[in-house]
Amino acid sequence: MATNKIIWAGPRPALEDAGIRLTEFLHPPPSVVGLTAPGDAAGDDAANWRLEAYFTGSPDMGAVEAALAGIEGLSAPQIEELPDIDWVAHSLAGLGVVRAGRFVLYGSHDADKLPDEPGDFAIRIDANEAFGTGHHPTTAGCLELLDRLAGVAPQSILDLGTGSGVLAIAAAKQWRRPVLAADIDAKSVEIARRNVALNEETDLADIVCADGFEHDRIAAAAPFDFVFANILARPLIEFAPEMARHVALRGRVMLAGLMAEQEAAVTAAFEAAGFRRLNRLDHPVWPVLLFVRV
Repeated sequence: MATNKIIWAGPRPALEDAGIRLTEFLHPPPSVVGLTAPGDAAGDDAANWRLEAYFTGSPDMGAVEAALAGIEGLSAPQIEELPDIDWVAHSLAGLGVVRAGRFVLYGSHDADKLPDEPGDFAIRIDANEAFGTGHHPTTAGCLELLDRLAGVAPQSILDLGTGSGVLAIAAAKQWRRPVLAADIDAKSVEIARRNVALNEETDLADIVCADGFEHDRIAAAAPFDFVFANILARPLIEFAPEMARHVALRGRVMLAGLMAEQEAAVTAAFEAAGFRRLNRLDHPVWPVLLFVRV
């Protein structure tokens, strides 16, 4: 089946908003959404940032327009029909090395470009069909906040909605503690396991396929001292009571995937479930929140 690419131009905040709406509200969602900077590096407000969304088959443009309704600054979409190649890998292969705190994420094609700084944690994540290469602000933000955490390393760690396994790998490298990671998507689980092996963390990071907390391994390992949940605002709110039942007293939870305008609702849900906010990584669109169970 042919692949179609839709391209929008506009300022970065508008395109980031459009990207999350396409993946959260559109069914079926694009196979990959990529954001690229303007060649003149004119800043986030420049009108020539580009958003590219790849669809298998012909997308329902009425549904696409409905999902993006109300976002100001987007250009009219341009649609291209593409030859039958792996456009997921193609669209991600040129994203380059990403630094987030001491974490340096790279693809195999960029192995020769890695900086050599003492204390860095290099994580290899190749282009694939799972979310979480480190280029999106939610993943990078989690890594930056993780890098700032001090004190005694947690004994039991869960990465809920692991995607490509980046956060599980990062936690294993930083804390040298066992990490259990879960994702509802079997393909993501396969890719995360492959990435764990690529990064030589199979002794510490283990991946299971689970719908939220519903897995025997999660039940056996609970309560957790630390949980990552880089998913979306709606499931974060729904998971808040269940999160409280799976997190130890004084355990911490890092939340991402929510947008700035959704922060108040997510915060209210977690406070109602018995959590108190400890920290926040600021971002104009994608904040990252750190809570403690009290």
